[in-house]
Amino acid sequence: MSWCSAADGGLRIAVQLAPNARQNEICGVHDDALRIRLQAQPIEGRANEALLRFLADRLSVPKSAVTLLHGQTSKRKVVRVAAPLSVADAEGRLLSG
Repeated sequence: MSWCSAADGGLRIAVQLAPNARQNEICGVHDDALRIRLQAQPIEGRANEALLRFLADRLSVPKSAVTLLHGQTSKRKVVRVAAPLSVADAEGRLLSG
């Protein structure tokens, strides 16, 4: 399975999250997941909220279009993006510097 796939009128993105980083950044794709470092701490859902905001910003979609499907307490997460984006467009926006 690819880290980004079309599903239910939107996209599903597999993410490997690394909280407590120095800066928010995408580190590439590892083990079929988009590796993202975030400054937020994994306390009381702060890292999850930061992840959703970060992805919404990078994909230029409203934050309400990005939801966490699986992995609320795990570093490995699956996110749904309910927006008319193609897989190629999303990959380009996320993986470009």
